[in-house]
Amino acid sequence: MPSTRGSVPDPGAPGGADQRLRRGARAPAPHPHAPDDRGRPHRIAIVGGGPGGLYTAALLKRLAPDREVTVYERNAPDDTFGFGVVLSDETLGGIEHADPAVHEALKAHFVRWDDIDIVHRGIRHTSGGHRFAALGRRRLLGILHDRCRDLGVDLRFRTEAPPPDRLARTHDLVVAADGVHSAVREAHRDVFRPHVTSHRCRYIWLAADFAFDAFRFEIAETEHGVMQLHGYPYSRPSPDQQPSTRPRGPQHEAASTVIVEMREEVWRAAGFDALDETESTARCAKIFAEALGGRPLRSNNSAWTTFRTVVNARWSHGNVVLLGDAAHTAHFSIGSGTKLAVEDALALAACLEERPTLREALGAYEEERRPVVASTQRAARASLEWFEDLGRYVGQPPRRFAFNLLTRSRRVTHGNLRLRDAGFTDSVEREFGCPPGTPPMFTPLRLRGLTLRNRVVVSAMDMYSADDGVPGDFHLVHLGARALGGAALVMTEMVCVSAEGRITPGCTGLYTGRQGGAWRRITDFVHDSAPGTAIGVQLGHSGRKGSTRLMWEGMDEPLPDGNWPLVAPSPLPYRPGSQTPRELTRAQLTDVRQQFRAAAERAAHAGFDLLELHCAHGYLLSGFLSPLTNHRTDAYGGSLERRLRFPLEVFDAVREVWPAERPMTVRVSATDWAEGGTSGADAVRIARAFAAHGADAIDVSTGQVVAEERPEFGRSYQTPYADRIRHEAGVPVIAVGAISSWDDVNSLILAGRADLCALGRPHLYDPQWTLHAAAEQGYDGPGAPWPAPYRAGSRPPRTGRTDAPRPRLTLHGPRQDV
Repeated sequence: MPSTRGSVPDPGAPGGADQRLRRGARAPAPHPHAPDDRGRPHRIAIVGGGPGGLYTAALLKRLAPDREVTVYERNAPDDTFGFGVVLSDETLGGIEHADPAVHEALKAHFVRWDDIDIVHRGIRHTSGGHRFAALGRRRLLGILHDRCRDLGVDLRFRTEAPPPDRLARTHDLVVAADGVHSAVREAHRDVFRPHVTSHRCRYIWLAADFAFDAFRFEIAETEHGVMQLHGYPYSRPSPDQQPSTRPRGPQHEAASTVIVEMREEVWRAAGFDALDETESTARCAKIFAEALGGRPLRSNNSAWTTFRTVVNARWSHGNVVLLGDAAHTAHFSIGSGTKLAVEDALALAACLEERPTLREALGAYEEERRPVVASTQRAARASLEWFEDLGRYVGQPPRRFAFNLLTRSRRVTHGNLRLRDAGFTDSVEREFGCPPGTPPMFTPLRLRGLTLRNRVVVSAMDMYSADDGVPGDFHLVHLGARALGGAALVMTEMVCVSAEGRITPGCTGLYTGRQGGAWRRITDFVHDSAPGTAIGVQLGHSGRKGSTRLMWEGMDEPLPDGNWPLVAPSPLPYRPGSQTPRELTRAQLTDVRQQFRAAAERAAHAGFDLLELHCAHGYLLSGFLSPLTNHRTDAYGGSLERRLRFPLEVFDAVREVWPAERPMTVRVSATDWAEGGTSGADAVRIARAFAAHGADAIDVSTGQVVAEERPEFGRSYQTPYADRIRHEAGVPVIAVGAISSWDDVNSLILAGRADLCALGRPHLYDPQWTLHAAAEQGYDGPGAPWPAPYRAGSRPPRTGRTDAPRPRLTLHGPRQDV
């Protein structure tokens, strides 16, 4: 969905590319025979005549009219293989500042609309306030052709570009804007190092000769599987379509882009692999006849294809630079392909103006654009994967399904959607069961005999501050402060079941009576001083990751002295230089199982409300689950069922002594972020196994299993794994991983991607994070009660006055003499 509000950080903010180009455009042109006075390229070749290449040509020629700018395009001027193009307000603002003439021409042809319609199982839900602008791709190219000709750009259509090496020798700058299959990039792939990922859906671009009255998502549940239609108008609607918030624009003919998409296996089962272009087009029109009003679809050299995500290690090589799809791609469902290419052009032109040398300019261009593109690609990947797994969500309640679709990329959030369309968001909350005025995060959740008053968990965070495994005053203050801060559940750090099972000498334990008594002091404080707050204990054993220094002294580094022997499923050190553990024998497995059981008994006596078994992050039980760390050939190694055997035995031993009314959760690493490791499908099977043994929820983390992992970090980057487990395993989940705002929590809960959200670092920054989240949302209810001694602080404190006194008297018009 091409959202136009806040979809990409705007490089056109003060100092951004558009503002800089506006200033640059007013500067006098350089002397015609001294193009290199400021290191700017004079002879420029642009390979590819799409919007990105053409707009780059226009900008560079406009900024320095003496330049020789040549565009090579293999197709004819009026050849185009898409239909409509959507541009955001940010992109249009950049174009307006950099080249008002192009902006005016575009504005004259835009169709604008505000609504998104989501049609599923015969029910249409509409969300407004989204502000789209679209026009035909052919029209866009025509505007850019005209602008380039007016400026004197040499446009060479039906012309293959010379080989990249020859272009680089004969030109000062070569811009590769030749798309996802870039020949220029491939000629230097050893330098650019492209990584291309193909995805699981087939899609086809088509068009309809009428205008949809909104951006439309239509879901078809067929005998072969789930299919979806993405449709939006790009040309003026028919005269009989006059809704007030619907498309409007001065186009000559009504038309809409229609994209039909489905999983590869659905595509094959439906027989599309055996149909030609005409037959496929007719079949799609039949499947989505209701959305199309019985009208036909048309094609234009349309073919079924799979989307490819392109990422490059470098964007420039000498005087050759990549732009648009040659450098990066982002799935069409967030509508950012043309947007990114145009914004690339703006940034490249600005950097060439500002930097004294070409090398510095190309480095600055990549430095400016790479983080923006990476953020967009993360959002596009989330959207793409949501549609790949669409069948997972079709059984959700209708409004929740619509909300889930709208927030799938994590760019549009609960709060953002409320600003756009409060009525729609209210209806989703009512369907979810939110009492009036209650944000989703402050609704209760019941696990066995424990009712959590809201959906916020203080995540387990190792403090490394214990003395001989005994929690002290630090732990009392640390956990007590966060219990007073409003979260429903406060988790301890990993509490070790034996001295040999500690990660560091500063880790806490539950293997002695003294430790159990110290924990009782803390749970009593929480229950007495923060009534309604639950406190949970996380039990674990370090396995091969033990006997290391305190985190701030050298994370995962062995102790300089006083090391204790390590045990693990297999004798594999965590990383080079780490101690090699001993492979656990059958007798030792029995001992470890008994250690967990005894620690659970102490935890129950210590008054904990919930117990979590730590089977993640490469610690002992996690080491059994991952094929990368479990190389055993006995009954505890090999297949996933065998690798699960010991963790399940431990779970059963703990569940047997843990009070029946108190819930148990299990923390898992849902992926190892490493080839050959635990996969998302494996994680679902692991979750099902623990749920079958009595786990009440799965705490879904990722990674930290092997040192050579390659995580894909980003905002709430682990939540898709929780989402998958929740829907496929049918068990409640706790989502973790870079969830930092209450808006994210509301979004995840309301969309049905998680049941609880665990936050670590935000609670280190602000122990009262949950209470402050309530205050910021104007919520004052049972989901976030302020402790009586803190009640006076439930409103933000006043700050110094910043506004000037208003004038006491204002005279309007000329003064009248009396």
